[in-house]
Amino acid sequence: MFSTPRQFFRFFAIAEVFSWTLLIGGLILRATQGWDLAVTIGGGVHGFVFLSYGATAVLMSKNQRWTAGVAAISIASAVVPYATVPVDIWLQRTGRLDGDWRRTATEDPRDHTWHDRLLRWIINHPLLSILIILALVVALYVTLLLMGPPV
Repeated sequence: MFSTPRQFFRFFAIAEVFSWTLLIGGLILRATQGWDLAVTIGGGVHGFVFLSYGATAVLMSKNQRWTAGVAAISIASAVVPYATVPVDIWLQRTGRLDGDWRRTATEDPRDHTWHDRLLRWIINHPLLSILIILALVVALYVTLLLMGPPV
């Protein structure tokens, strides 16, 4: 399913659009019908997908060796409703999603840093990595829920 970085990033960019739709729909239902539960459900789904997209953008920025500016744009796009898809299209058109996963070290000195070794471990152990990252996202999500709703 996610054999290339491009497929992986696009999946989460589109998931973020659906989660925004659920949140906005929930807000409309709360305002027009008084259904507070709609915001709870839509907001919960959106919060989880938002954090997952952020983790994906960080992983992609490392794998694709984006500059800090490109990484910041991709991460910040999740804050603006529906902005992840235009950013995805921009990244694709500019070739920033081209290539494969960096599974092995090369002669490039950047491949010998601890964070590049961690990236390769994550890529080479996808199931375990997904479980660990999922657990971290859930832990962060629960922590944020315990802190209270956004003001």
